[in-house]
Amino acid sequence: MQSSTRGDVDPFIVMDVMEAARQAEAQGRHIIHMEVGQPGTGAPRDAVAKLQAELDQPLGYTVGLGLPELRARIAQHYKDWYDVDIDAGRVVITAGASGAFILAFSALFDNDNKVGLGAPCYPSYRQILKAMGLEAVTMPTTLENRFQPVPSDVVAHNLDGLIVASPANPTGTMLDHAELAALAEACADNGTALISDEIYHGIGYDRRAVSALEVTDDVYVVNSFSKYFSMTGWRVGWMIVPEDHVRTVERLAQNMFICAPHAAQRLALHAIGAPDELEANLDVYRANRDMMIAGLTQAGFTKFAPPDGAFYIYADVSDFTDDSLSFASEVLEKAGVAVTPGLDFDPVDGGKWLRFSYARATADIAEGLKRLQTFMAERQC
Repeated sequence: MQSSTRGDVDPFIVMDVMEAARQAEAQGRHIIHMEVGQPGTGAPRDAVAKLQAELDQPLGYTVGLGLPELRARIAQHYKDWYDVDIDAGRVVITAGASGAFILAFSALFDNDNKVGLGAPCYPSYRQILKAMGLEAVTMPTTLENRFQPVPSDVVAHNLDGLIVASPANPTGTMLDHAELAALAEACADNGTALISDEIYHGIGYDRRAVSALEVTDDVYVVNSFSKYFSMTGWRVGWMIVPEDHVRTVERLAQNMFICAPHAAQRLALHAIGAPDELEANLDVYRANRDMMIAGLTQAGFTKFAPPDGAFYIYADVSDFTDDSLSFASEVLEKAGVAVTPGLDFDPVDGGKWLRFSYARATADIAEGLKRLQTFMAERQC
């Protein structure tokens, strides 16, 4: 049977690492998971209890844009967190942030349009763009700019679109108000569509993340209940789109997805009102971050930008390898710690980097760091 070149995408390497770790666990080994960006906690307990009480009611389709009460609550969320007034009509509930990206790329771009990505970045941007017939333009970033794109990148590459992420995956770095405003201005001047990935908002340490909606309305903002709200498996996210794009996105959503899962939307509505438990989770991430910075340094991984947010450290391991895929396999085999090769995030220079996630329980992070320190000490003997 014939096949489409749209399926000719690279694997999501972290998922392959997860499978290798699962196989090791099936053989009876105890694996510490530092590979995947998945909170060790589940959805807020009070939110789950409220959903359970509703499950005796039929859960059919919702309208394509999502439950009206959830859209209204998300609009209120922007007022509460950012002091930004958002019309609930601009809120689109999606099947995870992944569904949001498919809708955004479909609404904004035509075949062969060029969309810029500051490397290193979330790998699925590149693969979704490729599968949709778009050109992903990888733009190298620098440690001096904390691995974030700069306005000159927009002009230099004559981009049709730019994706920014703050806090970023894999680095955890953030754009401040002035930096985000400068990127938005460069996009406006160049006729470049701006997409702001804000999936890690709420997970910040010394300062809160700035939403692109604080600097412009001419933007697609993508967020999700997966990270701060600890709802990875429920697959529900959202977008804020310009008012004149709502109907376009709605038509696409109706045909591509019908709607996001109804039960997940109801749980999201309850979870957004559970700040105490969610802030307690943030305290765990903060403690894990401090432990990870100290523990990785002690193990010999000393070259990284301390993360402003999210729950990752992206470390330069070029002193030890230029093949992060093999190095990660060695760490899994010998230390029992699953980590993500940098090749997932940067196909050019990622062979010299590893990403360490500290999203899991503090005891797991402590054990994983102990194993990494022993592994590196033995490796250098």
